[in-house]
Amino acid sequence: MPTPSLAALPIRRLTHRDLVACADLSEDRGWPREEHKWGLLLTAGRGYGIDAPDGGLVTACVVTEYGPRDRPDLGAIGMVLVAERYARQGVGRRLMRHVVSAMGTTPLTLHATPNGRPLYEELGFKTTGRAEMVSGPFTPGDFRPSVPTRAATAEDLPAILRLDEEVFGADRTHIVTRLPAFADQLRVAEDGGRIIGYAGAWPNMATHVVGPLVARDTETAQALIASLAAHTDRPLRTDIDVRHEELLAWVKRHGLRSVAFNAVMTYGIPELPGDWSRRFAPLTVAAG
Repeated sequence: MPTPSLAALPIRRLTHRDLVACADLSEDRGWPREEHKWGLLLTAGRGYGIDAPDGGLVTACVVTEYGPRDRPDLGAIGMVLVAERYARQGVGRRLMRHVVSAMGTTPLTLHATPNGRPLYEELGFKTTGRAEMVSGPFTPGDFRPSVPTRAATAEDLPAILRLDEEVFGADRTHIVTRLPAFADQLRVAEDGGRIIGYAGAWPNMATHVVGPLVARDTETAQALIASLAAHTDRPLRTDIDVRHEELLAWVKRHGLRSVAFNAVMTYGIPELPGDWSRRFAPLTVAAG
């Protein structure tokens, strides 16, 4: 029986049962397997993929929707991957066209590497910002935070949800409520008993990824990062909006180094909703 052409292979929805196949695809492209992150995205988001005739996946991606279930305010596209043996044959373009079509009038966003950016521009995405990935062991030195922080409790969740929606510009309840199980740490910053920021640190291979990072100001963001670092022996990694120049300079003074830059791109909206001045880092660039 002849092998079907790539254009004839059906695109299907992925579920949590496809986690190992998605991790295998990451590994195929030289990425970490990131099974912990794939697990979150495949349960909180909507996966799309194409099965390979010789086993595994030809391609995959995940869309995480925010806002009302019947009419989302925003969809974040991430983990767009094509198996090495099927690369440069148009299959990634086909998958992305399918996803954009399936999302209808829902505004979209994604973080693009320099290699992926031309494809997304071809599909109509516009660059509206940049994020800088930084990573390394955090060295506190003589830093003494002026904003009190503590571990979050179950009683904090309603206040965290209200703050997150205000800053992000859309309801992310289905993501935020998964953070206590997904993250190794979830901490809040307070002012007079009122929560003015929160941050998580979740395990990704040998690092702890800091995200989400929502804070009233740079001083609060610094206190949250330092408090997370104080409770882990792992290096930190995070993706900070480049407009937060003061925070980027501070983390670099305390041991983190620049790793890469990604373009923040949008489709159907001129810029992301919410308040960027209090949105310092995403949960993961794969989920916006």
